[in-house]
Amino acid sequence: MANKIRLGIPKGSLQDATISLFKRAGWNIYADGRSYFPSIDDKEIECMLIRAQEMARYVEHGVLDAGLTGIDWVVESGLNVTSITSLTYAKQSRRKVRWVLAVPEGSGFEKAEDLEGKTIATELVGVTKSYFANKGVNVKVEFSWGATEVKPPMLADAIVEVTETGSSLKANRLTIIDTVMESETHLIASQAAANDPWKREKIESIALMLRAAIDAQAQVGLMLNVQRQHLQKILEVLPALNSPTISELSNPAWVAVNTILEEPNVRDVIPRLKAAGATGIVEYPLNKVVL
Repeated sequence: MANKIRLGIPKGSLQDATISLFKRAGWNIYADGRSYFPSIDDKEIECMLIRAQEMARYVEHGVLDAGLTGIDWVVESGLNVTSITSLTYAKQSRRKVRWVLAVPEGSGFEKAEDLEGKTIATELVGVTKSYFANKGVNVKVEFSWGATEVKPPMLADAIVEVTETGSSLKANRLTIIDTVMESETHLIASQAAANDPWKREKIESIALMLRAAIDAQAQVGLMLNVQRQHLQKILEVLPALNSPTISELSNPAWVAVNTILEEPNVRDVIPRLKAAGATGIVEYPLNKVVL
């Protein structure tokens, strides 16, 4: 379709986080809960809700030009798609998720080799088989249709399950003994779309804005005024993204300093700036940071 891309939005656990990310990036997606074709305020994009596990298949087949899904499902599918960018966000956090090997508490299993001849339940069958094969451990890997945490010890000896915090595994009295793989969301594209100049440019523009919205989440802007005689002390305190912007003020004895900081650092930096001679310190949120 000329001058339009078909974009897959992951249905399920990533759906709300993805729609929220697009909003911060400048696009409003409206999903009414009944339709698999949410509307978006961009006439050059058509959206479709697709489960993350199936996204690579429909992108590779050309049904979709691009889509967002975990790199775990891309690896699991073994399909030939192009990763445009990685986007580190999940359902509950802004960090990678892990597929972990977990066993029942008190089972005596401490490492993968202890599971020789045992049954492993997981949704990530292909990756799990490769993991054990690389270790030379013979196991039976069974596909799990969900509720994987409740299967040990009666229905499986161990599981390979995805986790952000590990709290669900702990609640089901499971102990993590290894990480099988880390995963994060990727914006992927079909080979045809990647080779089409207009579609490639549009998809890369989307990637740029999504990346900028994610980068802005962990950072804040900081403005302050300082006398020139104290400027060097201020610069020694500031851990800048690149380097602070120094601006002239109407009073030539003073300058304004503008910079970007990692948000967790601000609580320590502001008191040090004040002690170094800064005044009129203003912290402000960022919508996007384009690196």
